[in-house]
Amino acid sequence: METTKTIKVIIADDESIVRKGLRSTVPWDKYGMEVVADAPNGRKAWEAFLEHRPQVVITDIVMPEMDGIELSRRVKEAAPDTRIILLSCHRDFEYAQQGIKLGAAGYLLKTAFEDEELEGMLAKFQHDLAMTASASAFTQAAPGKDEDERLGTLLYAWLNGHNDKFVEEMKKRTREVWSFHGESVYVYLIKTSGCEASWLELLKESALEDRQLCEGAIIPYGEERCYYIVPESLLSAAEGLLVERKSESAKLQWARRGPLTSAEERLEALAALHKASELEKAYGVTAADWPDPIWKAVKLLHDNPSADWSVSDVAGQVGLSRSHFSILFKKAVGDSFVAFQYKRKLKLAYGLLKDTNLTMQDIAERTGLGDSKYFSKWFKRCTGQTPSHYRAQQKDDTFRT
Repeated sequence: METTKTIKVIIADDESIVRKGLRSTVPWDKYGMEVVADAPNGRKAWEAFLEHRPQVVITDIVMPEMDGIELSRRVKEAAPDTRIILLSCHRDFEYAQQGIKLGAAGYLLKTAFEDEELEGMLAKFQHDLAMTASASAFTQAAPGKDEDERLGTLLYAWLNGHNDKFVEEMKKRTREVWSFHGESVYVYLIKTSGCEASWLELLKESALEDRQLCEGAIIPYGEERCYYIVPESLLSAAEGLLVERKSESAKLQWARRGPLTSAEERLEALAALHKASELEKAYGVTAADWPDPIWKAVKLLHDNPSADWSVSDVAGQVGLSRSHFSILFKKAVGDSFVAFQYKRKLKLAYGLLKDTNLTMQDIAERTGLGDSKYFSKWFKRCTGQTPSHYRAQQKDDTFRT
């Protein structure tokens, strides 16, 4: 059954009769709201805001310790979407103008406003917040949003071995906004390459149709890929959505891992999905295109780039004899195992030379080619130029563009 989250409200006023009156006379339930705190001054109201993170703040303008204008400024800086109603005992238009400039939604005279005036504002807030909630998980991934660009950048950097900042981000979010009340989760990788609609359009449209799906968490990864974390209770809904969209766009693809409980398991799932996707992208195939032992073999090589595997080693890992494995590998992949290994290592070396500042020794170790001297000779034999010359050439090309 669909549940609607309660809209949290705090009231700040130095007159207790005003606070008590608003608490007891306004039909908060009617607007899906609950007063979670009231405060006699701006400082205590700010502390209550930090504790409860309400969506609505009703505040007197003139209060001790911190006035309503300063409180509004802090609230809007911390949470720009918070709705603020300013209260005053007199028509102080200068204060009102300051409040409106800060983004306050309304201004009421405590001594003269009608109940309908306040309730009209609350009804509008309820409607606006419901619409925002319906699409927030998906619209937040739109290009140009600073926070989402940051999250996507952290994920990209971690998956590609540049830094580990995303690890702490995932741990923090698993404790807080992505806790899903302790439910196990499934992680999806959704790919819309070749589809008429992007993953953002697909999921945003679906969010408006089924608000339950907003409970999932989106991690953007470019325009044609995203990761979608879904609590177990929504697994059927998410799977049904994807199957339905697949019937409309045959090129839609997805893969999933789960159930998962900890942040570490989520991170492992993200890494596994990424590696499988990179394999498919690198060789233009999916797991269904190759016999299972060959797919396992290629994945083994891909996941362990520094390992110097022999044909016998890999054949044993996938449960085939050396001769059977060699024949099957050449038939499925189109290259012999040795030729495939050379091409794979060369491609990896190209990427490390172009996109990192690793030393030649580091690259030699990461590609499983021993030391820097052997790596340099091998690279020149394969390409006709030294790795140093290739790296300098790539940097020159980048600078010119």
